[in-house]
Amino acid sequence: MTNSLLRGLDMIGPLDLVIYHGSIPSEHGLWVAVPCPCSICERMDRLGIADVRFALIDPWTEEIGPVHVRRKSLTRSKATD
Repeated sequence: MTNSLLRGLDMIGPLDLVIYHGSIPSEHGLWVAVPCPCSICERMDRLGIADVRFALIDPWTEEIGPVHVRRKSLTRSKATD
């Protein structure tokens, strides 16, 4: 998929700036989304299971935040549009 198609559908792709609003309130805020590197999520991706999950990286310090984050817990930031 092209980047413009992802943006048009308001879908989240790798390296998008996102706002996390999931089940861990202390981690709510602005993050960079990357594909989750864990073996469970990798296997799910290889099997074609549509529940793609992300790991979140702090855009300023590059520290890893929450992992296994579902798309429904993220909103793509409008700051990069």
